[in-house]
Amino acid sequence: MLLADRVAIVTGGASGMGRAISTKYAGEGCSVAVVDMNLSGARKTAAEIKSMGCKSLAIQTDISNSAEVNKMVDQTIKTFGKIDILVNCAGGAGGTNIDNSTEDDWDKTMAVNLKGHFLVCKAVVPHMKKAHYGKIINISSMGAVHPSISVLSYHCAKGGIVSLTLNLAFELATDNIYVNCIVPGPIATAFWDPLSKGMPERDKQALFAAIAKKEIPLGRMGTPEDIAGPALFFASELSSYVTGDIMYVAGGQPGLAKEATFMSMNPIR
Repeated sequence: MLLADRVAIVTGGASGMGRAISTKYAGEGCSVAVVDMNLSGARKTAAEIKSMGCKSLAIQTDISNSAEVNKMVDQTIKTFGKIDILVNCAGGAGGTNIDNSTEDDWDKTMAVNLKGHFLVCKAVVPHMKKAHYGKIINISSMGAVHPSISVLSYHCAKGGIVSLTLNLAFELATDNIYVNCIVPGPIATAFWDPLSKGMPERDKQALFAAIAKKEIPLGRMGTPEDIAGPALFFASELSSYVTGDIMYVAGGQPGLAKEATFMSMNPIR
């Protein structure tokens, strides 16, 4: 059991990647606080974890609200006594190109997708420092480093998560707190629902197949479980000498490091 006796907070744990990470951790012996705005969904994930023989707690939280975040962390400590692992997975699509973006859209998108990560880290880190141990996993997006369409505020927020990861990894290394980032490519989750709204399931699958053929070298959309595996690696002692890492889980899509290497090998492109 890679996470026996560990305690994790997973934001966005009601569905999609957050749910897959929560149940993956439970399968390795971890107690999980499932945090989400969707309380009924969080309770379903928590119930599944309990059915696996692990402890779980569902907490409704708006991560862009510091008072709610602090209350959530206090509740987790009161229930489990510690926090070993934090997964910042909560977020939401929003925004459009520069011509159609508004200040209000920008602020709302940043609040959920970047400020929320900061607030949860700020509330959790003191407990990790006290224990002289912690694992923080932030979830970004391939759109932050290799956009295929313009979703300006969302992609900028996700780019901020990469920077947050690198800075916290540097700052917290002496406290034995590891901070790493997963950059998912296209993952088949409810994220795509606005784009496929009203589509029959057959047409939705055709859309996914077209995206995969055009954008993904492996030729398929990712699944939430494809993200849960790397999240387990970063949460466990398998990554005991890894911090400040940006892992692209994108079916072969090029990230910044790959792109830079390719450019240096091919100066005339």
